[in-house]
Amino acid sequence: MPYSIIFIAAALLGGIVIGYMINRFIIAKRLKDAKELSRRILDEARKEAAAQKKEILLQGRDEVLEYQRKVEAETKELEREVKAKEKKLNEQLERFEERKEKAVQKEHELLATEKELTRKERKLEEHDELLKQKIQEQEHKLQEISGLTVEEAKSVLMSEIEDKARHESAKMMRLIETEAKETADRKAKEIIANAVQRYAGDYVGEQTVTAVTLPSEEMKGRIIGREGRNIRALEAATGVDLIIDDTPETVILSAYSPLRRQVAKMALERLIQDGRIHPARIEDIVKKVEQELEVQIREVGEQATFDAGVHGIHPDIVRLLGQLKYRTSFSQNVLQHSLEVASLCGMMAAELGQDVKRAKRAGLLHDLGKAVDHEVEGPHAVIGADIAKKYGESKEIIHAIAAHHEDTPPKSILAVLVQAADSLSGARPGARKELLENYVKRLEDLENIADSFDGVSKAYAIQAGREVRVMVNSESVDDDSTYLICKDIADKIERNLTYPGQIRVTVIRERRAVGYAK
Repeated sequence: MPYSIIFIAAALLGGIVIGYMINRFIIAKRLKDAKELSRRILDEARKEAAAQKKEILLQGRDEVLEYQRKVEAETKELEREVKAKEKKLNEQLERFEERKEKAVQKEHELLATEKELTRKERKLEEHDELLKQKIQEQEHKLQEISGLTVEEAKSVLMSEIEDKARHESAKMMRLIETEAKETADRKAKEIIANAVQRYAGDYVGEQTVTAVTLPSEEMKGRIIGREGRNIRALEAATGVDLIIDDTPETVILSAYSPLRRQVAKMALERLIQDGRIHPARIEDIVKKVEQELEVQIREVGEQATFDAGVHGIHPDIVRLLGQLKYRTSFSQNVLQHSLEVASLCGMMAAELGQDVKRAKRAGLLHDLGKAVDHEVEGPHAVIGADIAKKYGESKEIIHAIAAHHEDTPPKSILAVLVQAADSLSGARPGARKELLENYVKRLEDLENIADSFDGVSKAYAIQAGREVRVMVNSESVDDDSTYLICKDIADKIERNLTYPGQIRVTVIRERRAVGYAK
């Protein structure tokens, strides 16, 4: 027992010693490994630091080299700019020197020219003095020869010049008057042609087209038809051109004859209302419309004769009067105008104790030629007179119709009455689509244009703006100047105003002498 305890104790002690030795060996081993690891880490750290240091040094060296290259490039660029500026300055300096030399040379030339001019001026003064002496000598000799003083000689010379100038002016006036007579007809035709050209565009645009409103844009395609057969059939049947453009829900009918336009309008409206649009239907509708319009025209003519109180007119003339409903003149309906003229003629004839019925008859028929003036050549007054003669009207009525625009000179009271009534009906405010405000404004403009000229004391627009009478101051305007003022006023009116027909300009110069007997 005691030996076993001792053995166990010895074994424990030996185990402890051995364990201690082993533990110490392990610790020593670990310390050695730790030292080795730390040494390796330090070596790697040193190597990495050295590599980074080397890399940083290389990078810094590259940056230094790049900066150095940039600095060198900028330096070279600055050197080039400096050299260029230096070269430019040198060139400017050279040009400045050249200009300086030229200026100095020019100054010398100017000095020389000034000296030459001074010399010539002195020479001219000497010549002038010499001429004055010679002129005085000549005047003295002329006075001795003629026995007249200078003032007397001037008076004689001026008198001779004045007589010669008057003779020449009178001769020139005769030549101008002769030339004016020779060229008056040509000039008048040119003026009329210019007036026609001035107003033709507006007249054609307003008086030769009729607009028809459509229920929808789709109707345009139906009116045109397949391959345009419907529109061709309608144009052929009516003699009217159909214009279908971008205007919304509208078709334009274009023709010079108002009757044809009316037939086309009525036929197109019937076709649109009926809905059946094809060539055969178009021809049928156009024929029916023409018959209906013929009846309407006769009824309108009969109503016009009834309203005017004129009876016993030939049926063909009644039909022509009905056609005047579709005729306009300066936007004034011709039939309404004829009724107005008939009424005015009757009133004036009653005041003068003339035949009222005959005056109304002449007034109603005076524009009869306008019903066919688009088919027959010549002035409408002459055409109307021929028609009246054809259908058995009296010579006095025929003459009144022919003379109402002075195509033939008026030779009877009735002709003068028709002429006056025609002017009154056409010139009244509003008769020809002119508002009262526009009418008054036109009269004011006429007077203001005339008043704007020097020497004009007062201007009056009369005869509904067809004439302006201008009073001039006789003290500041002579007889010859009145013609110039008249022409200038007429030119300014043509440039600044728009008006129907023509405007007569009359300039009046009145000289008054006032005295008192005491």
